[in-house]
Amino acid sequence: MFNAVGQRDVAIDLGTTNTLIYVEGQGVILSEPSMVARDKATKEPIAVGTEAKFMMGRTPANIEVIRPLSDGVITEFEACEQMLRYFVAKALPNRRMGKPRMVICVPSGITAVEHRSVRDAAEFAGARDSVIVEEPVAAAIGAGLPIHHAAGNLVMDIGGGTTEVAVLSLGGVVSSRSDKVGGLAMDKAIIDYAAKEYNLALGERTAEEIKIKLGSACPMPTEFEAEIRGRDLVTGLPKTVVTTTAEIREALSEPVAAILDALKFTLDATPPELAADCMDRGITVVGGGSLLAGMDRRMNIETGMPIRKVADPLEVVVVGSAKFLASYDSLQALAAAKS
Repeated sequence: MFNAVGQRDVAIDLGTTNTLIYVEGQGVILSEPSMVARDKATKEPIAVGTEAKFMMGRTPANIEVIRPLSDGVITEFEACEQMLRYFVAKALPNRRMGKPRMVICVPSGITAVEHRSVRDAAEFAGARDSVIVEEPVAAAIGAGLPIHHAAGNLVMDIGGGTTEVAVLSLGGVVSSRSDKVGGLAMDKAIIDYAAKEYNLALGERTAEEIKIKLGSACPMPTEFEAEIRGRDLVTGLPKTVVTTTAEIREALSEPVAAILDALKFTLDATPPELAADCMDRGITVVGGGSLLAGMDRRMNIETGMPIRKVADPLEVVVVGSAKFLASYDSLQALAAAKS
């Protein structure tokens, strides 16, 4: 897939927590945190991506580490432009053949202004042209679902900032739900729980590590405990406490319940015929949140539906975006031929 001047097209999953870039013929060649470390006064970037994440919680007063996106949409436009330009330059170090065309996936239901901000960021990053695709559509295509058939396909993308649920049929979205809950909400829930139960202050990176190691959505066959370290909110001194998988599961109960509510809302708004199709075909779950231990079992218990997990839940959206662009080109060529 090459554009008119021979430059490879690029697919970008511009996520709240991570950005992935797919280049045709090379696959996913970049996956880094969506973070920028910059000077507070000048707003000049100091580090981007993995380097910026490593600085989080370790910077002096004149440097801040930020996420340019919140809940799947751009909140710090200048920082997002700088980040995207850096990532594209890193993914395509030799762009002698011209500017690439980009396809970028966005949450469903974003406003026209938010759409425009994504296009502007792509243009600033060096795009010759940009195509926007909704995340549930890209996720369904990347997972190999037959969305162009007259049958219901239910896909759920549990990302860092948002959870996207959609039922697709005949190439379009029939019913959908986009809730501002995901991996970051889980991290915050762990931070709040530690402060309330242990008077322990945790950083975002520590909370994420606890979620990965101890987090679960339902009781596990083997429960265990581990030490967590932070700062005592009373004395201000370093403190170590012992917590269990059951306690962290309790901490995560609210965001997990919100994710399941989004799924139930979407099913409730789905026409009966398509709901029956979804019951037979099951729920295809993608995104980093799907990796939470026991999430698939909890969803099966709550809905009674079979759960289908994909091989690469973190990459399926960006791969689907690239496939969408290929089909988009075919439709454009067909429309041109008919006219």
